[in-house]
Amino acid sequence: MTAIEDTIEKLKVLQDILSQKFSVQREIDELPRTLATKKELVSRLKKTFVEKNERYEETRKRVADLRVRLQEAEADREKYESQMDQITTAREYDALEKEIRDASEKEQNYRRELQREEKDLQEQRQRLEREETMIKVEEEELNAEREKIDSETASRKTTLKELSERETEIVPGLDEELIFKFERIIRSKAGEGIVAIRNNVCTGCQMILPNQFVNDVHLGDDIHFCPYCSKIVFYSDEEVGEADPGFSDSDEEGLSDLVDDDFDDDLFEDDELVGYDTDESIGDVVEAEDEEEEEEEEEGGDDVLDDEAEDEEPLLEDDEDELAEDEEEFDDEEDEEELGD
Repeated sequence: MTAIEDTIEKLKVLQDILSQKFSVQREIDELPRTLATKKELVSRLKKTFVEKNERYEETRKRVADLRVRLQEAEADREKYESQMDQITTAREYDALEKEIRDASEKEQNYRRELQREEKDLQEQRQRLEREETMIKVEEEELNAEREKIDSETASRKTTLKELSERETEIVPGLDEELIFKFERIIRSKAGEGIVAIRNNVCTGCQMILPNQFVNDVHLGDDIHFCPYCSKIVFYSDEEVGEADPGFSDSDEEGLSDLVDDDFDDDLFEDDELVGYDTDESIGDVVEAEDEEEEEEEEEGGDDVLDDEAEDEEPLLEDDEDELAEDEEEFDDEEDEEELGD
């Protein structure tokens, strides 16, 4: 085996190793991306929870303040009402009544506002509880996902280490620049870096290569790259024949099975063809039908002529009778004229 042939064989083995290695490396790089998405979701939920919790605390403070004001308004109303027994004049009565009315109105306003704020506070608290539960669930899923990713990453790193060891066994004896180019080709060409030439065609890009280039590859004096797809190429003696577009023997047998001895019998099974001999050809049957149609037309024509003749004879007899009557009338008229003279 020449040095070039040995290099080609090593590159074939190295191609499988590098392809698996780069694939595993991509998986290791992509695994944390799903974790990052989950982290972002949890972080966004927590941020929203903090904002809603701040609004909840503000509402809770307003509720506490309204309760104090409501108690003060109730105390003022009760105080003014207790002073009603001490009033001696109408002016004092009117003034005290106004104070009681204002305190009662203020008390009612505070009570309505307090009820509205307490309802809002309760709804906010329920939303916070739901979101807090959701955050806990997401955090549990995040932790489970993190453990799963850590386990899968460790497993893939073990596989990557084994592939690297196999690569180390293959690389010695290969040119470093060639290995560098080969790795770049495999990265950019979906794991394929070395392909065969068959029937003057590159099996990597399916392009027809120049004859001189194919001859140079066949000589095996150097490493060659496909001028179209840039992959390393080697010559292969295997020839791929083109498939025959015609029918195969099995196809012909299948077609012959369709036309069997009973085909004519099946064709003449209709009720319309009863009375015909199945041994006769289709052409004879058609010719016989045409002759029958002609005979029917001739018979039909004779019948028409006879009918016309029959129709004409009565007409002639009627005409003769009418002429005779006309002559008699004419003779009578002449006799009358002579008598008149």
